[in-house]
Amino acid sequence: MSVTEHKNLPKAFSAASAQRAVDLARQTLQIEADAILALKNRLSDSTDEPLARAIGVLLECKGRVVVSGIGKSGHIGRKITATFASTGTPALFMHPAEAAHGDLGMVTENDIFIAISNSGETAELMAIVPIIKRMGAYVISMTGNDESSLARMSSIHLNVGVAKEACTLNLAPTSSTTATLAMGDALAVSLLDARGFMEEDFARSHPGGALGRRLLTHVRDVMRSGESIPAVTPDVSLSIALMEITRKGMAMTAVVDEANHPIGVFTDGDLRRLLERGEDFTKSSIADVMHRNPRTIHPDQLAVDAVQLMEEFRINQVLVADAEGKLVGALHIHDLTRAKVI
Repeated sequence: MSVTEHKNLPKAFSAASAQRAVDLARQTLQIEADAILALKNRLSDSTDEPLARAIGVLLECKGRVVVSGIGKSGHIGRKITATFASTGTPALFMHPAEAAHGDLGMVTENDIFIAISNSGETAELMAIVPIIKRMGAYVISMTGNDESSLARMSSIHLNVGVAKEACTLNLAPTSSTTATLAMGDALAVSLLDARGFMEEDFARSHPGGALGRRLLTHVRDVMRSGESIPAVTPDVSLSIALMEITRKGMAMTAVVDEANHPIGVFTDGDLRRLLERGEDFTKSSIADVMHRNPRTIHPDQLAVDAVQLMEEFRINQVLVADAEGKLVGALHIHDLTRAKVI
C-alpha cells in the first residue's frame, strides 16, 4: 500500500504531507550516503594520507585513546569510544567542559587525544588542547575544515567535512555527524584488522552477549558430570537401563566398558522404535539394543561445537569423553538452551 492509499493517517497529516515526509526521508538518506562516499573518495593511497598516519600512531599508542567533543560531536565521540573499546583499542570519552574542571587528570603523556568538532573552533576544546599537548599527549582532530584552529593545532587532522547537511535548513548536524561516525568506524575497523583482533577477542569484551556466550562457553561449563551422568555397563538388562534413563532425566543412557570408555548409547527414541516394531525385548540386555560407537565431544571444545554436532547428526544428546576416551560428562540440547548458547 502506498502512502497515498493509506486510510489511517492522522487528520492533520494528509496523504500529500505523508508523501513529502517520505520524499524528504529519501533525500536525507541520499545526502548522508553521498557525504560518506565523498569522504571515501578523498582518501589517497599515499602512506602520507592522514588516515594512514593516524592508524599508525594509534597502533603504537602505549596508553589509551581519549576521545572528546561537545554537543552532537560529543554524542558521536561516545559512540566512537565504545567501538574502539570493544574492538581492541582501549579508549575513554572525556567531556571537554568537565576536562577544564579536573577531568584532564584522565590524560597521560602516553595517551592519544582525539578532538571532534565540525567547525574546528569549539571553545571548550580549544581551551584544553594546548594543555594536553604540553602534557605530551598526541593530538588527532576530526573537523570539517582543514584551516580551522583545531586542525592547525593537531599533529594529524582528519577532514570529515561535508558539502551540506541533510537538514532542510542546512543547520542541524546530520550528514556531518554521519561522516564523522563513519570515519571513527573506519579507524576502529582498520585498527582491529592490524591488531589481528579475532572473534575470540571480541567475545572477551562482550561476555554478556550472544556472541560472547557462543565463543567463551566450553562443553565442560555446561555438561552434566559425576553422578548426573546416565551410564550402565553392557551386561545389564534393558529394564535396568530404562531405570537409569528415568533417574538421570536425560532421555538416554551411555553404555560403558570396564575402563569407563563409552561403547554405546540408548535413547528414548530407540525405545519407541523397539515398541513400534512389536519385538519382545523384555529379556534383552542393553548390549543387544544399544547404538554402538556413539558420538562424543571433548570437554575443552566450545559448546557451540556440540550444537553443530547435534544438528549434523540430528541428535539431542552427546557424550563427553576426555583425551583418553573416558566418559566424563553428558550434554543434552536443553543444557545448551539454558546456557543461552542456542
